[in-house]
Amino acid sequence: MIDQIFSKLKGDKWIWIIVIVLSGWSLLAVYSSVGTLAYKEGKGTELYLFKHFSIIAIGLVLMYLSHKLDYRYYAGISKLLMIITIPLLLFTLIGGNKVNDASRWVTIPVINQTFQTSDLAKLALITFLARMLSRKQEDIKDVKKSFAPIMGAVCAVFVLIAWANLSTALMLFGTCVLLLLIGRISFKQIAIVCVGGGFLLALVILIGPRRATYLSRIEGFFRTEEVATGDVPFQEDKNYQANLAKMTIASGEFFGKGAGNSMGRNLLPHPYSDFIFAIIIEEYGTLGGAVLLMLYMALMYRCIRIVTLSPRAFGAFLAAGLGFSLTIQALANMAVAVGLGPVTGVPLPLVSMGGTSILFTSVALGIILSVSRNIEELKGKEELNEISKPRKVVVGTI
Repeated sequence: MIDQIFSKLKGDKWIWIIVIVLSGWSLLAVYSSVGTLAYKEGKGTELYLFKHFSIIAIGLVLMYLSHKLDYRYYAGISKLLMIITIPLLLFTLIGGNKVNDASRWVTIPVINQTFQTSDLAKLALITFLARMLSRKQEDIKDVKKSFAPIMGAVCAVFVLIAWANLSTALMLFGTCVLLLLIGRISFKQIAIVCVGGGFLLALVILIGPRRATYLSRIEGFFRTEEVATGDVPFQEDKNYQANLAKMTIASGEFFGKGAGNSMGRNLLPHPYSDFIFAIIIEEYGTLGGAVLLMLYMALMYRCIRIVTLSPRAFGAFLAAGLGFSLTIQALANMAVAVGLGPVTGVPLPLVSMGGTSILFTSVALGIILSVSRNIEELKGKEELNEISKPRKVVVGTI
C-alpha cells in the first residue's frame, strides 16, 4: 500500500516523508493547544481540528499538483505573480483588514475568507528572483542590466511587506541576500543592498504605523533581566509572552509531560501558532524539540542536495531560495519561543495552525519537488540511453 502511494509521488522521497511527519505532528499539537480558544469562542476543539485537517489536506493536494508541473513553467508564472503581488500589497496596506494597527489580510469575495498577502509575495519574489538570476548570469556584474532590475523588485516588496509585517519582510530580505550570494552578485553590490536594507528598516521602525510595537518589542527583549530581578512587575513586562514561553519550555524537561498534558496552552497567547514550539517542547520534552529541529535541518539538507544536482541554474536557484525561506522561518519561530529573539508573529511552517501559510508552504515544497522530479527524469533517461547503447563484442581465442 505505502509502496503504491510512493510510486505515484515523484521527486525526493525524503521531502515527502518529512512533510507527512510534520503534518501529522501538527494535527496533534494544534488539537492539544486550541482548548482555550475553543472555550473562549464557545466551540468544540474537534471543529478546529477538522478545519486544520482540511487545510493540511488541501495543502497536500496543492503540493502534489505543484510537483507535477514542470518547474520551468514557474519562470513565466513568477512574472505574472509579481505583476499581481505589488498592487495587491498596496491594496492590503490601504484597504486590508486591520488588526493591532497592521493591515496584513484581505478578504476574498464570495467565499468570505481572509488571506495574508505576504505569503503570496514571498513565493512570487523568490521565484522571480530565481528567474532573473538564472537569465542574467552572463551580465550578472552589470549594474544596469542585472543589479538595478533585481534590486528594484526586492526593495519594492520588502518595503510594502515591512510596513505592516516587519519580521516576514526581514526573513524574506535575508533569503534574497543568500540567493544573491549564490547567484554571483559581487560582494560590493551585496554590501550596498545591506546598507540600503538597513536604511529602509530604520525608516519603517521610526516612522511606520507600527513603530510603537516594534520599539516596545525590541526594548522588551533587552530588558528581560530587569524582570528577573523584580525591577519590573511581570504584568507590565513588555516581553511577558517570551517569558511565559520559556517557563512553558522549562516545565517540559527532557522527556516532556506527554501529548495533551500542556499547561502553558492556557497561559500563552496564540499557543496554536506563534508559540506552538513551546507547547511541543512542554509535551514532548527537549528530545521532541530536538527531533523537530532536525526535521527542518533534514529538509534544508535535501533542498541543498537538489541544488547541487540540478543541471539548470533556474532549478538550483528555486530549490535554494524556497528551501532557505522555509528553514529561516522555522528557525525564527523556534528562536522566539526559546528567547533568542524578540516576539514576532511568524508561524512554524507546516506545524502552526493557519490557512494561507500552510497552503503557500505546500506550493513552495511542490515547486522544490518539481525540480527534484526533473533531476530524476533526466537521470532515468541517461541510464536508459546507457543501456540501449550497442556494445562491442570482442571474440578472443582460447
